[in-house]
Amino acid sequence: MRLIAIEEHFRAPMISGVSEARSENVFRNTAFGTVFAKLDNLGDERLAEMDAAEIGVQVLSHGYPATEVMEPERAIPLARQCNDYLAEAVARHPQRFAGFATLPTAAPEAAADEMTRAVKELGFRGALINGQTRGEFLDGEKYWPIFARAEELGVPIYLHPGEPSPAIQAAYYSGLPPQTARSLTLSAWGWHAELGLHALRLILAGTFDRFPRLQVILGHMGELLPFMLARTSGELAAAGDLPLARPLEDYIGSNFHFTTSGMFTYPPLLCLLLVAGADRIMFAVDYPFCANKRGLDFITQAPISDADKHKIAHGNAERLLSL
Repeated sequence: MRLIAIEEHFRAPMISGVSEARSENVFRNTAFGTVFAKLDNLGDERLAEMDAAEIGVQVLSHGYPATEVMEPERAIPLARQCNDYLAEAVARHPQRFAGFATLPTAAPEAAADEMTRAVKELGFRGALINGQTRGEFLDGEKYWPIFARAEELGVPIYLHPGEPSPAIQAAYYSGLPPQTARSLTLSAWGWHAELGLHALRLILAGTFDRFPRLQVILGHMGELLPFMLARTSGELAAAGDLPLARPLEDYIGSNFHFTTSGMFTYPPLLCLLLVAGADRIMFAVDYPFCANKRGLDFITQAPISDADKHKIAHGNAERLLSL
């Protein structure tokens, strides 16, 4: 069975040098600290780990923190350099790697233009955006040029978690042991809950009414949304002023895809299958933050039909990303 893993991260030297202090803050004091060398490797070591887990293709994207945390003057040239760096790695191994663009989201028009360059000139399959842009969700109309261009190009935006704001961290995650607080702030809970809220805000702001063919990918089995969808939809509808052209479930079913990244138990998968269907789910590992072998075992042993396994393992990514 072919395996295409679509949330697999790397780190570009020109960005890591600028954001090193933030990287130290986000990752060095957590279990993630040991993965930095693997983030930097886009050659034999990564390929060997892919081979050992029978992964045919990784779609590579720059991990957090990236250009989303930077002011426009710095973000614009660094995003371009980062994408050129990734394109060189893909060119060395075109059968094994594909790319999602890094965007200077603080400058939406420039971000749209860089996405066009990355897709049309570098052959990338879309873009990945890490969380908020300098403290803002992307639901404001100022960011619509990015979504308009993605719709025009026919490529998806992968919306990936980023670090919650300092105010949220202080209010929600203080008063705990330091390592526990950092973990709860990030991958144990905080950035998933915030990313699910981010996706809801995009819907409620009318993003998909304005751009009905836009596709957004959410990792980690949907960032809590599938489990909460029916209640969220019902409670928002009961509020009486829901500014949507369609039911909330319709947007989830027509404008979103989901991946298995970092989630290797079956209850979330079965929930996601019931909510979104097998045509909307794609395989991902979240390498190197998670081990490829866990992803392989998870999909090969999943208690689902062979037809659904093939859709999730490779078929849906082949269709959405033209792989």
